[in-house]
Amino acid sequence: MSIARASIDKALITWILMLVCLLGGIWGFATIGRLEDPSFTIKNAIIITQYPGATAEQVAREVSEPIESEIQKMGEIDFITSSNKPGVSRISVNIESTFDGTELPAIWTKLRNRVADAERSLPPEAGTPIVNDNFGDVFGVFYAVTAPGFTDAEVHNISEYLRRELLAVDGVADVAVAGLPSEAIYVDASTSIMTNLGIGPSAIAGALANTDSRTTSGSIVQNGQDIRIQAPEGSDTVDEIANLTIGIGGDVIDLLDLASVKRDRVKEPTEIIRFQGEEAFTLGVAGKADLNIVDVGDRVDARLAEIMRDVPAGVEMHPIYQQHVVVDEASNAFLLNLAMSVAIVVIVLALFMGWRAAVVVGVTLLLTVVGTIFMMAIFGIEMERISLGALIIAMGMLVDNAIVVAEGMQGDMAQGKNARDAAEDVATKTQTPLLGATVIGIMAFAGIGLSPDATGEFLFSLFAVIGISLLLSWVLAITATPLLAHYFFKVGTSQGADHYSGPMFRAYRSVLSVALKLRYLVILGLLAITVLCYIGFGQVKQQFFPDSNTPLFYVHYKLPQGASIHRVSEDMQVLENWLADRDEVKSVATFIGGGATRFMLTYAPEEALPTYGHLIIRTDTLEQIPPLRADLEAFGRSTLTSGEFRTERLAFGPGGGAPIAARFSGPDPVVLRSLALEAEKALRGASNQLQDLRTDWREREFVIVPQFADERAKAAGVGRDDLAQALQFGTDGIQVGYYREEDRLIPIIMRSDSAANEGGAHLADLPVYSDAAATYIPVAQIVDGFGWEAQNTFLVRRDRVPTITLQAGVPAGVNASAVFNQIRGAIEAVDLPEGYTLEWGGEYESSTDAQASLGGQLPLSLIIMVLISVLLFGRIRQPLIIWLLVPMSVNGVALGLLGTDLPFSFTALLGLLSLSGMLIKNGIVLVEEIDLVRADGVPFREAILDASTSRLRPVVLAAATTILGMIPLLSDAFFASMAVTIMGGLGFASILTLIAAPVFYYSFFPTERKEDAMASKSA
Repeated sequence: MSIARASIDKALITWILMLVCLLGGIWGFATIGRLEDPSFTIKNAIIITQYPGATAEQVAREVSEPIESEIQKMGEIDFITSSNKPGVSRISVNIESTFDGTELPAIWTKLRNRVADAERSLPPEAGTPIVNDNFGDVFGVFYAVTAPGFTDAEVHNISEYLRRELLAVDGVADVAVAGLPSEAIYVDASTSIMTNLGIGPSAIAGALANTDSRTTSGSIVQNGQDIRIQAPEGSDTVDEIANLTIGIGGDVIDLLDLASVKRDRVKEPTEIIRFQGEEAFTLGVAGKADLNIVDVGDRVDARLAEIMRDVPAGVEMHPIYQQHVVVDEASNAFLLNLAMSVAIVVIVLALFMGWRAAVVVGVTLLLTVVGTIFMMAIFGIEMERISLGALIIAMGMLVDNAIVVAEGMQGDMAQGKNARDAAEDVATKTQTPLLGATVIGIMAFAGIGLSPDATGEFLFSLFAVIGISLLLSWVLAITATPLLAHYFFKVGTSQGADHYSGPMFRAYRSVLSVALKLRYLVILGLLAITVLCYIGFGQVKQQFFPDSNTPLFYVHYKLPQGASIHRVSEDMQVLENWLADRDEVKSVATFIGGGATRFMLTYAPEEALPTYGHLIIRTDTLEQIPPLRADLEAFGRSTLTSGEFRTERLAFGPGGGAPIAARFSGPDPVVLRSLALEAEKALRGASNQLQDLRTDWREREFVIVPQFADERAKAAGVGRDDLAQALQFGTDGIQVGYYREEDRLIPIIMRSDSAANEGGAHLADLPVYSDAAATYIPVAQIVDGFGWEAQNTFLVRRDRVPTITLQAGVPAGVNASAVFNQIRGAIEAVDLPEGYTLEWGGEYESSTDAQASLGGQLPLSLIIMVLISVLLFGRIRQPLIIWLLVPMSVNGVALGLLGTDLPFSFTALLGLLSLSGMLIKNGIVLVEEIDLVRADGVPFREAILDASTSRLRPVVLAAATTILGMIPLLSDAFFASMAVTIMGGLGFASILTLIAAPVFYYSFFPTERKEDAMASKSA
């Protein structure tokens, strides 16, 4: 007994299967985890090491090099980069993408051990390296908090309260706070009084360091009880610090006699954040892995609504990005698109096959979709952008199985067969070809989902969902569809009548008959069209990932190295004021000194630099971004001429970095800068569509270099460290201790009362204390003046080799891939000295790596697909006919993309794979039908005509329903190019299936063709 017949005979089991799919899908949709992007492990750790007083080159040589050398011994490392600034080493460790998230904890432990080993080789002045392996955490619920009129201490208390309360929300993993005002206790000492009294800075520093230190005081044993002795309480207010006394040479001096003490903001903060031009700090909330971010976000919003009632009036929360809202809207949009697609399928089927067939196929399609969601919930596959896209991609293949079975049963039953016999007849002919074609369709995506690297991890849900949905569609097509057809289709009385005698079938049969006669002209025509379309496809714009449909875009602004963060802040305020007058701008979040907290997986925060400014601009609608962005570009570039100004659209997929980037590596920084300069000239000459040319090393920075007079300094008993301390005391100040305020540690900074002086004219007059002479000596007496020197203050290394990257952007709307092809030859023609290399980065590297990863798995998938097709037929010619059609599927894709001016993006590539699967499936079923008709003894040519005519309606209906079902996706930025790829490609593929496949079949069997001709003559 066949499965299809059994599905009717044992209807209860089939009904149970259908109810499980339906009810399970409802349960799955209610409980399945929801995310914006797939759970993806960012295999990156950051190592920060402080090395106060060292130049960038010294940091690279004495700190980064030993740590990198030790890390390089790990077999798991892909590449290492380091950025070296004066006093700070920042090393980025990137793990091979073939390691998954479960292996990372052990790798991070191994990394920490390596860093600990390297620490023994660091200079004694260097700090302990700090390893941060949480760099990839995503804080998708992202708020700005404004508190005008509140003191800095009150703002800190408010932030701590909010963070503490949000951490208690169920499902919250972490809460990150950024942008809080930085304070310090400043002790401004009078250098003239200190000089007259002969008081050294160390005496004051020692007293301040112990104002509120924590020390143990021992314990005593009394009556068998161990009693701890409490240390004396220190100075825990600013007034108490100001009233300190200092013992010097038997005398006691009040600190207020020497210095003024005040609490104030630090002169050069590391970060400034504003929202709508108002000072703010940010709260980023990260949900726990594998949880429904919509539920977590809703609980966070509910808790915020509660606790804001207890927060002082005037404190306001402003959403910058709400991942749970974005995900919820995407889920609702998917449901709408799904409902529209199913409705389109039902309407089209109702028009061409009648309402009964429409109900049968529509219900089967609905059961397949909800059943897939049920399986996704069971296997822990979240509902996110990629998995939702997989369901949409699979839609065209899902409906095909049900249409083939329903159409076959409808025809048989119209000719008088009962439902059981019709089901058995159709299933016997089609279930094996459909299964083979379904597996081939799944294998088309196996190269993506089974890739062992980051691409496979990110896109695994695509392969899994397509595999589940297609297999389930086959199961339901041979179980649910026959049972539903049994209930809905009527048994006809037209025994022996031709079911395919309608005008559409007759017209197609006539066209195909002519095509068979003119087969050589048809084949030549197809080849000519294919060549032309491949030429046209070369003109299609290329794009890695499309722009996002979230109405956000960015501004990046950088002043030359050495610029003050306050100067950047002033320039950002100019942009804020301009944007405040634009009605389409909904909100502006400003970040100065670094990027925002990572609020979405594809957002890559810029490295912290005081010269960097960043705006996150939200508009009301997506359509408002292009004109606003163009106006802002014109204003920013014409107004802020001192810095580098550029805008960037929020994109699906990895963000950050320049679209075009060329890396030059070699030992000498001077040579590297000259190579970058030469390459920049070549870029400007090769294309006029480049903008924002820059290097990641930025500009050299002027540094004041004191000329230390060794002999005079030795005679005075002054060392280099004494001079450095005196200069620091006279400028930025020396941190000498901490002031404790609850859980905060506020630094105490001692500085000269002349530290606020602008410029360096006072440096020569600063006093240096000599311990040997117990007196002060002017700086001018121990230096031979001050010199100026241009230094590299931002050095980047890649895999331990100094590497400078020349970066360039392209204007909005210009395709980066096309510009890259224009300039590639000019850059590669730059003459490289021995020991220097060139590597391409940017969008070219990203897309090349992704395609290489995909290409590495495709051969195995292709072999399996070909092998299945050969095993299905047990012959070579039939599979060859089918596979000859696949290269021609690009024809419709090229026409569709050129006609709509859309780029061929990564999602379009997925659509092309889906198209190939649909084309192969249709080809298999058609060729199998021809073989079956021939096996019944029908003459060769008539068998081709009869079989092709019987497949006309399933092919046309499957194509029509799929093409029309893609219409709702044309307005979706992420899926638009994929929808056009499938629509254009499938339209042309249908012609290939119905005309080219029969013509190829007729041409590939010359012996049968001659025998058929001889039989016709004899007749």
